[in-house]
Amino acid sequence: MATKEKNIWVLLVFILSGLVVGGLLGELANKVDWLWWLSYSRTFGLENPVVLDLSVIKITFALLFKISISSIIGMVLAIFIYKKI
Repeated sequence: MATKEKNIWVLLVFILSGLVVGGLLGELANKVDWLWWLSYSRTFGLENPVVLDLSVIKITFALLFKISISSIIGMVLAIFIYKKI
């Protein structure tokens, strides 16, 4: 009996692609008057990067998230599509 095993990496790819495509569509929707709400977003993370200077090597750490309504919708659609396949 063949079982359908779902891989966590495929789910992560689906979620990330949903976030990226949703964010892109949100930026495009910003130019349409009645779709402005799709581009409403919040940004959180490290505004100023943390720099570790070891004299031989300099490492910079920065992480910034910009989550919009359209990227959340894209992520939910990606999870829905993943569950259907």
